[in-house]
Amino acid sequence: MMDKIITLLSSNSFVKILLIAVALDTILGVLRAIKEHKFNSCVGIDGAIRKAGMLLSVGFLMATDVIMHINVLGMVPEKYVQILGIDKMGICEFFSLLFILYELVSILKNMTLCGLPVPTKIKKWIQKFLDDMTEELPKEAAKELHQCKKGEES
Repeated sequence: MMDKIITLLSSNSFVKILLIAVALDTILGVLRAIKEHKFNSCVGIDGAIRKAGMLLSVGFLMATDVIMHINVLGMVPEKYVQILGIDKMGICEFFSLLFILYELVSILKNMTLCGLPVPTKIKKWIQKFLDDMTEELPKEAAKELHQCKKGEES
């Protein structure tokens, strides 16, 4: 059974995309730390634990899918099912998709904070999302966001 799980994990597109997203986010996070001269082992370890937890969860969820044959595609709107082009989505794929989205937000945040060109609307959305939902927005970016809000209200 372990061979089947490993084979399924290594051939699953969602898992492959998640691995790419985790690697890209890690690289951008390191580049951001270099740029800001703020290497912090506590932050790095927390991020590594979070990423390891995601990947371990995906492995265990694949084992659950192998044992229980769960299909959660009914929970996904038909429009997105057509975009994804799939006919079955197990728990592993569902959570992989959520983890990919989480990593994409982090990738965009790191791109923005590294000074990479990010479209203005996406940059403002990321800054607003981070300001509303997390404590990860640097003070300078928070000030910039609040100034933008004041300019829109005027």
